Amino acid sequence: MILNRIIVSEDQISARVGELADEIDSAYFGQRVLIIGALKGAFVFVADLVRRMMTETEVDFLSLSSYGVDSRSSGTVETRLGLSSDITGRHVLIVDDILDTGVTLSHAVEVLKAQSPASVKVCVLLDKPERRIAQISADFIGFAIPDVFVVGYGMDYAERWRGLPYIADVS
Repeated sequence: MILNRIIVSEDQISARVGELADEIDSAYFGQRVLIIGALKGAFVFVADLVRRMMTETEVDFLSLSSYGVDSRSSGTVETRLGLSSDITGRHVLIVDDILDTGVTLSHAVEVLKAQSPASVKVCVLLDKPERRIAQISADFIGFAIPDVFVVGYGMDYAERWRGLPYIADVS
């Protein structure tokens, strides 16, 4: 695998994360929100987003995977790390790096809704609508991108390229 081209620049990411923080603050005005970051790919996005938000937040993480070390989803969702927080009656915002087929994210939403939160919303940095299999959409979207495999800004291919400050496609 090699890096091809930058899909979203560092400056574009920074500007959009600020806009997303404002949108989320408006949606949750006066409420406390439990941010549930999807590991590992969203950890950088979660950190930057929370630092830009004014809303009172708590942060937890959930690790689900349908990729392993491949560049395509297997379609089977594996739980690698569960929540440490009780979400009953709480406003929950799942923050993920990318909404691709939707299989993993729709599974996460179902699992969380079964725990009786006050609400569950979804924020994704990247959306690939043409790849969608599951019936799910995000409430907050950073960027719509074409059907390419991307790395950087926390996202990886076989644990490579997470530290890039931008998002690039690989082949």
